[in-house]
Amino acid sequence: MTPVLSGWFANVPAALDAAGHEHGARDAYVEADGTRISFADWVSRARGLAAHLAGRGVATGDVVALMLPSGIDYAVCYAAIAMAGAVTAGVNPRLGPRETSAVLAAARPSLIIRDADAGLPAAPAGVPVLARSDLETACSTAPVPPPQLTRQDPVAIIFTSGTTGMPKGAWFDADNLAASAAASGAMSAPYDRRLSATPFPHAGYMSKLWDQLIWGTTVVISPAPWSASRMFEVLQTERITVGGGVPTQWAKLLEEPGVSRDSLPHLRVGVVASAPASPDLVSRTAELIGVPLVVRYAMTESPTICGTEPGDPADVAFRTVGRPQAGMSIRITDDDGHDAPPGQIGTVRVRGGCVMRGYWGDPESTRAAFDADGYLVSGDLGMLTEDGNLALSGRSGDLYIRGGFNIHPVEVEQVLAEHPAVRSAAVVGYPAPVIGEIGVAFVVPENPAAPPELRDLRAWSRDRLADYKSPDHLILLDALPLTAMSKTDRNRLRELARENPPAPRAQRRTAPATAEDST
Repeated sequence: MTPVLSGWFANVPAALDAAGHEHGARDAYVEADGTRISFADWVSRARGLAAHLAGRGVATGDVVALMLPSGIDYAVCYAAIAMAGAVTAGVNPRLGPRETSAVLAAARPSLIIRDADAGLPAAPAGVPVLARSDLETACSTAPVPPPQLTRQDPVAIIFTSGTTGMPKGAWFDADNLAASAAASGAMSAPYDRRLSATPFPHAGYMSKLWDQLIWGTTVVISPAPWSASRMFEVLQTERITVGGGVPTQWAKLLEEPGVSRDSLPHLRVGVVASAPASPDLVSRTAELIGVPLVVRYAMTESPTICGTEPGDPADVAFRTVGRPQAGMSIRITDDDGHDAPPGQIGTVRVRGGCVMRGYWGDPESTRAAFDADGYLVSGDLGMLTEDGNLALSGRSGDLYIRGGFNIHPVEVEQVLAEHPAVRSAAVVGYPAPVIGEIGVAFVVPENPAAPPELRDLRAWSRDRLADYKSPDHLILLDALPLTAMSKTDRNRLRELARENPPAPRAQRRTAPATAEDST
């Protein structure tokens, strides 16, 4: 398909101006309460705010940090900062005080735009603040000529989740954003209406600005707290064409009364996030509402890498994350840095226009992130299938060793997720005498009144995997804990494993979890 805006734009401000003119009165954003803003108004407000920022001394290359909730104000500020030639650093409101302080220390902002009522940490001493309550007045400033910018000028700093240390700021220029748009594939079509629960400081929003501008995409913010009935309502009333959610949310949506292809005529594709969708879920979604579920693989440092396609078999969407998207390439390497053959697990390396330029203000970490051939060394483990799809095995730090055998949690999680009594699952290693580590399985039951037992899951696993990969300990949860970036929080799972350790009795009751082990 051809984007609505298909010309060459010298920078982000030029693309914003073209989008405001071309898309005009079409919705650019719709908040959960129904508040909306058109493309023309979004760009007009951003122009006024850009002039206000320039009047406050914000210059080309300066960093402006956003401590705002996801929504229209955040979008206006992001566009305005780009129009002023400055760089947006998003601060996820779900980060703790220590992480927030680390983000601001790394970004070194010249100005912070902050919601005083959002319960966020105070701005560092000496850093000017523009209150969210003053944005309406600031946006009415008379526009001024934009600065001279190129596509190599930095636009955004997107911070990592900090699960393996303090957050680091991956920075991107306009060429990066344009490359992300060019690699969108099935995710983008003219005038899509996209339902999104992605926090705006996340790469899933920040890196997609150019994509939204050239396709004329409406971003509809998912209601919080989430419910299947509310999701169904929004999909209908907002005529959503691209819907995103975790597998559990898709499964619950299918159970809603009235859900059918006739009730969701506009929906053309569903996107699965955070965990793989089982073949059964993919098949049921296609049968009930006629929509393919696709999977996307990305990371903060490269917001676009791989993806499955709508026509892929259900098992491909479950077992793999698809093939590299347009303009992207991957390598799987062994411990010596040599290319691994298909079927062999190794380190995933990524190269292409979507990969970050580096870590903001951290040349040492930037050098360490890339190999001699310019590939980003991801820290993820995976293998290529014979047909060229990438199957992930988890993070290198998630691997555990049981009796001398390496076990990759994702492989076990995928098998557990196929069990009919399991809604979702995660596995972590836990220290054990003699054999080194054992596998602890965290399971959200399909039916809390009839949860699976460890012996059943072990038998299920042994029928599909090597026997040493079967979990040794089971902890039942109401939901898997998530990080601020909506990924499975493995650090919290390890804490839960320590709080509910394997015990030499068949079953023990804990709060909020139920634990069972094989000893």
